[in-house]
Amino acid sequence: MHQVPGRRGPNHNGPKQKGARLKGWRSFVSGERGDSLVELGIAMSVLMMVVFGIIDCSRALYTYHFVSCAAQQGARYAIVRGEDWPLSCATSTSYSCQASAANIKTYVQSLATPGITPANITVTPTWPQQTVNGAATGCNSSATQANEGCLVKIQVSYTYHFFLPYLPAGGIPMTATSEQAIAY
Repeated sequence: MHQVPGRRGPNHNGPKQKGARLKGWRSFVSGERGDSLVELGIAMSVLMMVVFGIIDCSRALYTYHFVSCAAQQGARYAIVRGEDWPLSCATSTSYSCQASAANIKTYVQSLATPGITPANITVTPTWPQQTVNGAATGCNSSATQANEGCLVKIQVSYTYHFFLPYLPAGGIPMTATSEQAIAY
């Protein structure tokens, strides 16, 4: 029988090749090639811990950024609704209403983005009874009595909890404060 170069004969799956396969499997299981599999498993575990740790820490920074922006937006909401806004707010997005503590809290909580629980946002508005220059003339301790130029101070707090078990479990309290003068 004539054999074409590059082709195997009719017995290409003969006992010699099966024995070679078994020998290769045995050397894989008992040799150093199995060690590299274990090393790969350990390295991948560490790599995944680092990657997911970076993701969780990035979420913490995102939350801190939200808290600081929410304080600024809460102060802005309060300064444009000073003494000249005689109506109470019907919703958190009402434009012709006065900024009371409850209205400011509702507004700031409505700013919550995915991943932030609105009910866990603590908003503390205060009216420090002074102007930007430090004078106390005409400034009172509530939004209904505060005049143009008087300060309003908004403090927003939120506790961030990590998802991963090897990061701090108790949560990280994040707080931001914004203080601005009433514009109207």
